Amino acid sequence: MIIDTHMHEKTYSSDSFLSLEDIVKKSKSMGLDGVCITDHESNEIKDFAHQFSKQSGFLILVGAEVLTHEGDITVFGLDDLPKEKIHAQQLIDLTLKAGGVAISAHPFRHNNRGMGKFIKNVQGLSGIEAFNGSTFPHHNLYAYGLSSELSIPALGASDAHTIDAIGKYATLIPGNIRDEKDFIEAVKSGRVSPVVYSNNKYESLDINQMLYNKPIYKEAI
Repeated sequence: MIIDTHMHEKTYSSDSFLSLEDIVKKSKSMGLDGVCITDHESNEIKDFAHQFSKQSGFLILVGAEVLTHEGDITVFGLDDLPKEKIHAQQLIDLTLKAGGVAISAHPFRHNNRGMGKFIKNVQGLSGIEAFNGSTFPHHNLYAYGLSSELSIPALGASDAHTIDAIGKYATLIPGNIRDEKDFIEAVKSGRVSPVVYSNNKYESLDINQMLYNKPIYKEAI
């Protein structure tokens, strides 16, 4: 299955222009099999998203993007999000204790929201978002390199806040993902790999092509 593992819906992410209807319609047209809604410091959309998933027949998983003192982390399986800003290791530990996974989001984005090389100082990350569609290509390459160096699974995601950003990068997961539990187990097992949307389909990544692909947007938050 091909899943866009990081995007924002406008109800609980004030910087997003996307509704669930927009997301599902666009994602289906691109050939995505599912999406993850990861709103800023919120998983409150979960019940509505699951209901809409059943109505639309399209997989919608819900996590959250949480800003720690060291940078953004997307978490899945952590129902009770911290009420105040905490350190990255604390968030990772909370997530692991709850049986979930923590993924470093856009680690080398230059807006004080990426963990960067601090990733080397924490333990328990289940993944690194190596390819983020709302991040400059060279920053993605740094993230991919660090993922390889540390042998932490690399994921791809759009980090979409607008319709045109959906699905630029996504994550290929073998097998059938039915819910957050399946997704968490797949990430834990390392059975994930990033893919890119190119020529109206998803393909394995060509690093040289990505390096010279000029972005047409500013980096998101």
